[in-house]
Amino acid sequence: MDVERVRRWIPGVAWANLVVQIGIIITGGAVRLTGSGLGCSTWPNCEPGQFTPQLRDATDFHGAIEFGNRALAAVVFVVALSLVVLLVVAGRKQPHRRRRGLEALAAGIAAGVLIQAVVGGMTVWFELHPALVGSHFLLSGVLVAASSYLLSRLREGDGPPRPLAAEGLGPVRTLVVVLMLVTAVLVVLGVIVTGAGPHSGDQDVGYRFAVDPVSVARVHAGAAWAFTATVIALLVLLHRARANVGAGAELTRARRRTWVLLAVTLAQGVVGYVQYFTGLPELLVGIHLFAAAVLIAAVTFTVTGLRVREPVPATETLQAA
Repeated sequence: MDVERVRRWIPGVAWANLVVQIGIIITGGAVRLTGSGLGCSTWPNCEPGQFTPQLRDATDFHGAIEFGNRALAAVVFVVALSLVVLLVVAGRKQPHRRRRGLEALAAGIAAGVLIQAVVGGMTVWFELHPALVGSHFLLSGVLVAASSYLLSRLREGDGPPRPLAAEGLGPVRTLVVVLMLVTAVLVVLGVIVTGAGPHSGDQDVGYRFAVDPVSVARVHAGAAWAFTATVIALLVLLHRARANVGAGAELTRARRRTWVLLAVTLAQGVVGYVQYFTGLPELLVGIHLFAAAVLIAAVTFTVTGLRVREPVPATETLQAA
């Protein structure tokens, strides 16, 4: 196999990995929004002694939706495993360019997909326990972040990370820490809001979390405003900074990624408020879920855009961190 062809495939497969990681969140949301969480009564089979769902009439669509989500999970694993194979093959054929850190990260993503499948099975076995349903989404969020980070690392060198070569970026590290913490809080609160509302995923039990949905939604909105303020503060800091000679491109990249993050944030906020004031229609809740996955990716790209990693000498074995 031509090693250069393998290397050309790696970025495309890495992007495909991110796309399917977000896609599984969308189909998982469809399972939840249609009340199809127990459309398949067992796992790994859909029904006892039967791998596929029983489709007798139009009322059996829950099984088809749940099985479709499981089928996509298999695709997600194949894509993740393909990325591992490509990275390992490229590294073994050219040891001086091997990136063991990326291989380990890709392997971790593939392992995470398998863990996700087990969590999905446990969710069925324990009849949609809210903690398992919530952790199912949170694990997908971690996999989206890891997949986005891997894409960023593919474009970087393997030298030690350094700050952007610009003046006036003193508080940037503090803002990055705040941004990541608020992102985690925002996502977790979103899981609680969904579990406390009418789209918990179970048609028989509408509200899986025993908390006041209005109160927790307001707390979630407060976290969203804190997140937005942090992104704006970061953007202002980047635009007030002055790049050193020859380092304008890296500052421009950081500004561009942060603008994209702000755009995604504002769009997500609009959808969130519209769905809240229109009675949580399923379509808008699904869009909000999709935007949450995109937001996680955008945060990851923004954070990795605030540092630079130079190539190491070609004579060294590449050890990506």
